[in-house]
Amino acid sequence: MNETILITGSSSGIGKATAHYFHDRGWNVIATMRRPEHGTELTKLENVLVTRLDVADSDSIAAAVGAGLERFGRIDVLLNNAGYGAYGPLEATPMAKIRRQFDVNVLGLLDTTKAVLPHFRANGRGTVVNISSIGGKVTFPLGTLYHGTKFAVEGLSEALHYELAAVGVAVKIVEPGFVRTDFGGRSFDFTNDENLTGYQPLVGAFAAGQEQMATGGDEPEVVAEVIYRAATDGTDQLRYTAGPYAAELLAGRAATDDATFLKNVRQQFGL
Repeated sequence: MNETILITGSSSGIGKATAHYFHDRGWNVIATMRRPEHGTELTKLENVLVTRLDVADSDSIAAAVGAGLERFGRIDVLLNNAGYGAYGPLEATPMAKIRRQFDVNVLGLLDTTKAVLPHFRANGRGTVVNISSIGGKVTFPLGTLYHGTKFAVEGLSEALHYELAAVGVAVKIVEPGFVRTDFGGRSFDFTNDENLTGYQPLVGAFAAGQEQMATGGDEPEVVAEVIYRAATDGTDQLRYTAGPYAAELLAGRAATDDATFLKNVRQQFGL
């Protein structure tokens, strides 16, 4: 029987690339997304189930897991990929948007994991792969909310690594750098208030940096390959850096003291 992966956020970017990557290697794929109509390309593939899952909607999570089990009879890997980035000055950001950032990137990840764990525990095996980011190890200005969620993903995943090993389930963290996805588009949510004049020079510097990043970064397939390795290597390795940019930046951060690293970031943003 082919192994099966359930992927959240499969309509584009890393999730879509990973669905193709696993499918091409003979896996069954449960490709979930908030709007299944965006997954028409994946519906044409054999052994791929495209179904709705909104990580902020517990009922949709349960329904997607149930549909996947009904179709394929098992789930071997859960990829928690769905997420987005809320950026901007904290003072300008309404609490509803703050809650949504944590609802999607943290609470939705936990809710989806909880929905799959009974199946994994009954089988005595399974793998949870959580997509973190270089933003779970280093921070940049105006990313208070996004970085807060990715630092949370790092911590909760590490703790779950111990906990779930007791029932035969592995936990993996994949840390991409800048990736050529729509993260700067529909997955990017920037808030600003021009009346808060003290923040505006930083907002302008951030916008200029975003334009530069939009033309660079790794292809999503690079991350998909690392996800596949994390899901299948059978080791106890917890963290996997995805892509040369991420490897270079995280190595530099590990070798640099806080004062020096923070000074370098401030200089990049003209602070």
